[in-house]
Amino acid sequence: MIETLWTLAIIFIGLLLATIIMYVVKKQDPKKDFSGILLRVKTWWGMFVVFFFATLFNPVVSLLSIMVLCFFALKEYFSMIKTRKSDRRLMLWCYLVIPFQFYWIYIGWYGMFIVFIPVYVFLFLPLPRIIRKGTSGFLRSVSITQWGLMLMVFGLSHLAYYQFASPEFGSNLVLFLIVLTQLNDVIHYLISLYIGKRRVVPSANPYITWEGFIGAMLVTTLISYFLYPYLTPFDLKFGILSGIIIGASGFLGSLTISVLKRDLLISDNKKFETLKGSYLNRIDSLTYTSPIFFHIIRYYFEFM
Repeated sequence: MIETLWTLAIIFIGLLLATIIMYVVKKQDPKKDFSGILLRVKTWWGMFVVFFFATLFNPVVSLLSIMVLCFFALKEYFSMIKTRKSDRRLMLWCYLVIPFQFYWIYIGWYGMFIVFIPVYVFLFLPLPRIIRKGTSGFLRSVSITQWGLMLMVFGLSHLAYYQFASPEFGSNLVLFLIVLTQLNDVIHYLISLYIGKRRVVPSANPYITWEGFIGAMLVTTLISYFLYPYLTPFDLKFGILSGIIIGASGFLGSLTISVLKRDLLISDNKKFETLKGSYLNRIDSLTYTSPIFFHIIRYYFEFM
């Protein structure tokens, strides 16, 4: 408990310093666009509060908070889709999936948690769209909603399972994952903003560059080297490897969400700009880092 309190205190001080530094830098260089970083700093504060209560009191707090996060992330995802009346019933079923997915986590039923959305929901989901709705636009409706469930619910719900899969180390592992994921995003953003030249997908996100990817990967791995002894039960080899895994998967998550948003809003630039401050922009990387990191740990370590 003492180690956990010290860790939370250090993170609190770090967040306070990051907030002050960002506002000072923004005032000194108003021409630069720091909105992405400021949004992530605000997200860090929210996550810190959630995991402070979850770590010191009850993991159910964390579970409920992440369930609400999944709901809003899915809602924003659906808001980008040009829907017809025939699609609304499908979306309602998608929202109803969320409490069931988190119930499997709460009771610790890993087998159902891992197959519920990718198997049962995916097989059931076409039925509400087929019945009395015809065949027009069927594949687009079903595939888009399935992809949203996979990222916004299945991927993010892994954040809640850490603490139930490993009561001893789970909360610290989530803290470790979130800190590295968010720092990786911010470092990537800063490097791309100042020295990034080779854009990966210019039409989707100008702040995703190869220079940012390489630089963020190196820095994230270095931070992982310093953090792993305090927040994880890993050895040196996996402590360093964790930084590489989180850096690479975070890059893929951010890239995927950026391309997805641009594809769905290809003819609506006004809405695309509005959604820059959305939940999806704040947790895009976590849709990939959370499940990938979880399953790698579960495969190699007995405590999960």
